[in-house]
Amino acid sequence: MPTSVDPVPPRRRPGPVANSLAASRLGTCSIVFFTIAAAAPETVVGGGAVSGFAVSGVNGIPVGYLAIAGVLGLFAIGYVTMARHVENAGAFYAYIARGLGRVPGTAAGGVAVLAYNLVQVSLVGGFGVGAASFVRQAGGPALPWWLFAAFGVGLVALLSLLRIDANGRILGVLLLAEIAIILLYDLAFVSDPAEPGASLTTLHPAQLGTGAAGVILVIAFTGFIGFENSTVLAEEARDPRTVRRATYASLVVIGLLYGTSTWALTVATGPEAIVGQAREHSTELMFALAADRLPAAAVTAGSALYVTSLFAGMLSFHHVCARYLFALGREGLAPARLATTSARSAAPVAGSAAQTSLALLVVALFAVTGWDPVTYLFFWGASGGALGVLLLVTATSWAVVGYFMRVPAPSHGRWRTAVAPGAAAVVLGWVLVLTLASFPVVLGAPPDSPAPWLIPGAYLVVVLAGLCWGVVLRTRYPDAYARIGMGARSATISRTEELIDAR
Repeated sequence: MPTSVDPVPPRRRPGPVANSLAASRLGTCSIVFFTIAAAAPETVVGGGAVSGFAVSGVNGIPVGYLAIAGVLGLFAIGYVTMARHVENAGAFYAYIARGLGRVPGTAAGGVAVLAYNLVQVSLVGGFGVGAASFVRQAGGPALPWWLFAAFGVGLVALLSLLRIDANGRILGVLLLAEIAIILLYDLAFVSDPAEPGASLTTLHPAQLGTGAAGVILVIAFTGFIGFENSTVLAEEARDPRTVRRATYASLVVIGLLYGTSTWALTVATGPEAIVGQAREHSTELMFALAADRLPAAAVTAGSALYVTSLFAGMLSFHHVCARYLFALGREGLAPARLATTSARSAAPVAGSAAQTSLALLVVALFAVTGWDPVTYLFFWGASGGALGVLLLVTATSWAVVGYFMRVPAPSHGRWRTAVAPGAAAVVLGWVLVLTLASFPVVLGAPPDSPAPWLIPGAYLVVVLAGLCWGVVLRTRYPDAYARIGMGARSATISRTEELIDAR
């Protein structure tokens, strides 16, 4: 009796639209490179910290970095524990959606997109100015900053089309060179102190008991933006342990590097002179101090690596922005086109194109208006982005507690699922209050400037709009609402599962 055999369907090349990113491509080192590169160590030490000394008028910035590293280490305990249960490129957004509810999660998605794009465009401005300055100092032509900024944006866009692991190797080379020059400078500063002995005054915890504690902690937190990016890459990591190891390793390296290097600056100038020197030399302080102690070639190399530090940060945050847009598009909170990925590299090409377009528009706006890219783009943009990330980190701490209250995981223990994240939420909430109270000082804005309330106000508008959009999705588009925070599973979840998960 004849039998029919179903024909074997021909193999097809993967289409241009996917609902998941490339899996198992990133090991621990690659994720560490992405995470620390996003933090841009030389930019923080030579730029952010020095600006912090100048703006705040206090010399306790080094102990602030160590304190924030400790707080974020406490936060990371619950953060990486939840990463084992929620794997999503829109990390903060997904965690808040799964822990506090889909409506708050929708608002968190908007806050994340705004915060990370602020950080990204601030780095674009810093890179443009830094590259233009370096070329002039090297004897090249005096070209406008926006030309270098646009070139950097274009190069980042091209690199973002490559496989994610290839970008990890590029960041690794840049980062290792950057850290090497910072450590060389640290050794030179500590070996030749301005005063007999190497004073530890700026590392004393008593610095955090003064009225300047809020400014110290806010400036220090800004330097850690990017440490949380390890979970954004979780879908592309080899296994959950990779994310956990990378998160802790990044925090340890960043905390020790920032604390030690900013302390070394105060040793080179003297603790009482660091504020005056920072105000006099601005972001050239680190290189001016190095020029007194090291060969000219080391100073030139440091200046060049300062520019590549900004570029590495641009590249890392571009990937983060693109993946957040991808996650929101995949799960119905944003246009589905944003979930488009490359058939060759599985990179989120639509999200990347959207971020590139935004960055170029901002550069064009500043070029046409003549606004100061250092103050209004680089410094204010980074500070505004830091405020948004702090909001997300604080909310995520509570989300971890909420998630494990609904999804018990006895094997993790109460310390990881409730005590550590709960304590982190309280401390981070206190830092958030201090941040809002000291925001005018952090920005260095004049008394009549609207910036200190416009930036927090923008986040308030985004939160309210996100909450409203979440309610609309819940009432009018239940299918899309059910997919919020579900990650790659959002494409295959059945109608029955949607109704269960939406409850």
